[in-house]
Amino acid sequence: PSQTITGNFANVIHGLNTNHLTDRVIQRSKRMILDTLGVGLLGTSTEVCHKVTQYSKIYSSDISSTVWGHLDFRLPPLYAAFVNGVAVHSMDFDDTWHPATHPSGAVLPAVIALSEGFPQKKKISGLDLLLAFNVGIEVQGRLLRFSSEARNIPKRFHPPTVVGTMGSAAACAKLLALDQLKCKNALAIAASYAGAPLANAATQTKPLHVGNAAKHGLEAACLASLGLQGNKQILDMESGIGAFYTDYNPQTLPTLQSYPWLLDQQDVAIKRFPAHLGTHWVADAASSVRRKLVESSDNLLPLDKIEKVILKVPEVKYVNRPKPTSEHEARHSFQFVACSALLDGSMSVQSFTSENVHRPALQELLCKTQLEHPPDNTPSFESLYCEVSVTLRDGNTISNRCNTFYGHWRKPLEKDDLEKKFQSNASSVLPAEATESIIDIVYNLEKVEDCSVL
Repeated sequence: PSQTITGNFANVIHGLNTNHLTDRVIQRSKRMILDTLGVGLLGTSTEVCHKVTQYSKIYSSDISSTVWGHLDFRLPPLYAAFVNGVAVHSMDFDDTWHPATHPSGAVLPAVIALSEGFPQKKKISGLDLLLAFNVGIEVQGRLLRFSSEARNIPKRFHPPTVVGTMGSAAACAKLLALDQLKCKNALAIAASYAGAPLANAATQTKPLHVGNAAKHGLEAACLASLGLQGNKQILDMESGIGAFYTDYNPQTLPTLQSYPWLLDQQDVAIKRFPAHLGTHWVADAASSVRRKLVESSDNLLPLDKIEKVILKVPEVKYVNRPKPTSEHEARHSFQFVACSALLDGSMSVQSFTSENVHRPALQELLCKTQLEHPPDNTPSFESLYCEVSVTLRDGNTISNRCNTFYGHWRKPLEKDDLEKKFQSNASSVLPAEATESIIDIVYNLEKVEDCSVL
């Protein structure tokens, strides 16, 4: 074929340059970068991050990259990308896109680790980093549009392990300035690292999905740069990336002249608390119900007066957890987040501590909670809604429906709130002046000459 889809992707990855970046894409991607750094820094304190850090320390090399939040040791770029990617997704606090994936965590740790591994004489500018990052985001979005089932919340594969691995490879190929042939090979090699089952959601293994996507994409690009070859039609074939979808239908990309970035058309959702995105509708609806319930009772929820709690949510099997026993299960439980928001009025990082997950009042409320799946409530982050109804012993019912939570792409976080989230997350590991300086660098990233200042 004169032009395969894979060849077309390689041409676009190779051909995009910093002049193609639009103001809106730069602004949105800087917000994503800041948010991802913040959740990654907070995530360094998690048990899963400690475990993968301990494991990765057995590797060492002359070339090394920063482990976020640590000045005491460094790791080879591959393992820095892995550990930092795990940190980003360790609490499910990272951004979510539509069609559904977590786009930034698979790309940012890889391009930052790679940029530090370059010899001193070849400085990587902030604009180079922004371009590579956006190429990695763009490739993910384009691949997700090759299947209509990808528009819904996934059922079989966790998307970052499929498209995230490919996006990381594309971003690293861009940073390494690989030619078209090597870009094709990078995509082909990455595809053989792709895919992990959704059954590991709500466990300590799920964060590894994002760490592996970052690491494997970087590895694929490095192997391609050395001339390793793979199938030149990896994106064209049903036995290629098509293997992950039942309705795969690949399309060529737009031409490079005034290239239309998907991030220009579709922003990401940025989370206000660390849990599965679907639970954010539940939290906002439940908080509104609580406000109505406590008006007459000194700001305390009248637990004994509650007969039952009904949540109208889409059918998402892996977020239906009536009795979560761990923080990871609680982050993937419609029921937990509803009861937690009813009790406390809002959700936060603290909501998922062991003490809070196991408190008696919450367990009591969970027993009264039921899910309903209205047929019009489709499992898509674009169109789902949540209705919370609390029925009291006296027969009264108080309800609230949330169609768009604050932080969703239809109602994006204000700059102030994005910064507050970053400061709160980063200050758990960094001094205040370091936190402020990262905000400053990220906001001016396109003017930074050597991005190693990050």
